[in-house]
Amino acid sequence: QVQLVESGGGLVQPGGSLRLSCAASGRDFSIYHMGWYRQAPGKQRELVAHSASNGYINYVDSVKGRFTISRDNAKNTAYLQMNSLKPEDTAVYYCNARLPVQAFGSWGQGTQVTVSS
Repeated sequence: QVQLVESGGGLVQPGGSLRLSCAASGRDFSIYHMGWYRQAPGKQRELVAHSASNGYINYVDSVKGRFTISRDNAKNTAYLQMNSLKPEDTAVYYCNARLPVQAFGSWGQGTQVTVSS
């Protein structure tokens, strides 16, 4: 089972940017669907961005035009570039790696993103 480690979170002012990284162990990273999720206090975890193994990418409407998901299969790493950050983006961000045949996949430990002045 793949293991994931997120990094890159922190405190940023509204309008600022952060880039999150998700490093995966193991082999065959390219065949995994990669997703970035977030969970704010008192709210359910939600899918933010998804990069399928076939290259298809989708985003939740609230981040379209501001966030970009990417992956470097040679480095076994997925990224989430977050621009024009808003206070409502504050949450713990998690990455998920899932084989197409799996229902749930593997989760990282999460990284805190706080957007505040």
